[in-house]
Amino acid sequence: MSTETPVKSPCVYVCSLDDNDICTGCHRSGREITEWGRASNERRREILRQCEIRAREQGVWMNVGTK
Repeated sequence: MSTETPVKSPCVYVCSLDDNDICTGCHRSGREITEWGRASNERRREILRQCEIRAREQGVWMNVGTK
C-alpha cells in the first residue's frame, strides 16, 4: 500500500493579503492559507484550481510546461 505524496504548497514567500483577503503571492485566501496544513490532497487541488482562476483573472498566470 503506497501513500500519496502531499500536494505542495503554492507559497512563493511573497506574503501579503490584499483588500479582498487574497495573497498577492500565491493567490490563496487567508482562510485557504490557514486550512492548507490540515487539508486533504483533494481539497488542496481544489484550492490550487481557485488560485489559478484568481491569477488568470488578474492576468498574472504563467503557464509553465510540466510533464
